[in-house]
Amino acid sequence: MTPPGGPRVTFLGFTVPDDVLAEIIARDTIMPTQTHTFAWGLVHALRAADCPVHLLSAAPVSGWPGNRQVRFRAGHFRQDDVDGHLLAFVNLLGLKHLTRFVAAWRTGGRALRDRDTEVLLVHGVHSPFLWFGVLRARRRGVRVVPVLTDPPGVALPTDGRLVRLLRGLDVALVRAALARCSGVIALTPALADDFAPGRPRLVMEGICGVDPAADDRPASAGSTRDIVYAGGLSRAYGVDRLVEAFRGLPGDDLRLCLYGRGELAGWLREQAAVDRRVVPPELLPRAELLPRLGRAAVLVNPRPVDQDFVRWSFPSKIIEYLAAGVPVVSTRLPGIPPDYAPWLSYAESDTADGLRAAIGRVLDLPVAQARALGAGGARFVRETREPAAQGRRMRDFLAGLTGQTGLTEQRGAPAVVGATLPQRPD
Repeated sequence: MTPPGGPRVTFLGFTVPDDVLAEIIARDTIMPTQTHTFAWGLVHALRAADCPVHLLSAAPVSGWPGNRQVRFRAGHFRQDDVDGHLLAFVNLLGLKHLTRFVAAWRTGGRALRDRDTEVLLVHGVHSPFLWFGVLRARRRGVRVVPVLTDPPGVALPTDGRLVRLLRGLDVALVRAALARCSGVIALTPALADDFAPGRPRLVMEGICGVDPAADDRPASAGSTRDIVYAGGLSRAYGVDRLVEAFRGLPGDDLRLCLYGRGELAGWLREQAAVDRRVVPPELLPRAELLPRLGRAAVLVNPRPVDQDFVRWSFPSKIIEYLAAGVPVVSTRLPGIPPDYAPWLSYAESDTADGLRAAIGRVLDLPVAQARALGAGGARFVRETREPAAQGRRMRDFLAGLTGQTGLTEQRGAPAVVGATLPQRPD
């Protein structure tokens, strides 16, 4: 048994206060909402399991000119009764990694000592933070445990030749650091197998942070039936296929509602101008989005399955969708664990025809059956992925690495809200 009060954890990553996130969303080309939700979900779960947590955080921003702010200053913050330090850095190519490493070395070194840290959790595969852990934390006897949410070195369409060259170098640095870590917490088994082979691992795909008002939301009703997607508005996520699928569905009472931001936003407004059933896309705060999800007739995850990164990915929207208590249609992504299958309506193919058929089957369900399916999915994620239970799994895993128990590996009901790939905060 792990003793009451788990290992003392310093979490090095991108866990910033809500007001800082709002400023980033207002001015950045990326939308790091899932990164933010994931990070705070992890913190809340660890605290629910009696693990003391201190935060060392850099703002999760894209590099200049995607974010025009060049200099980010250090500072102290407190949110949800958790103390943290913002790390200073210069947001220019090359200097961003170097200055984040220097900031982690200076501020992080003091924090490890002052907090008597036992475990350094590192958010993602950000090489400056991993190498701070390897070169400084590990030498102090601190266990270094990265939380793998996506693979290193994912190229973006906007990357030039120099950026791609630097990403290749970064991949080599990340792999070398991971080989020296005490263990990993991974979004999917493939991430641990491919990037941290032989390391102790805990495979966890999500934490269900239940919204306090979730059970008070009215059921879908009224003159329309809304088919809803929330997330990045991009072809990489299959949004164009979802629009094509929707067009073939009969019914004047149907509406397609899309919430988010991305390169398809302009195209989607054009579709709305020629099809009154398509609602122009909106970017909503989480407090406004969640009730919209709860009033939908169907929630859809249309992500294509033939992309290289999907084997490493678990879409965090699956947990949010199920928690809303609404029937969910999804493509068959390999990163979705089998125990989700009873609560998801899978598209037999990730094409527009496959999505249309799956959505149509859900729309044709009797009202009582559709409500039972949605309620069952909500009960599943709230009972099996709730913060306290997942926090205990993480506490036991980390305690095993620090020698408090003999545990070095756990598998089973997974646990960490994933960040989507285009939101990489590096």
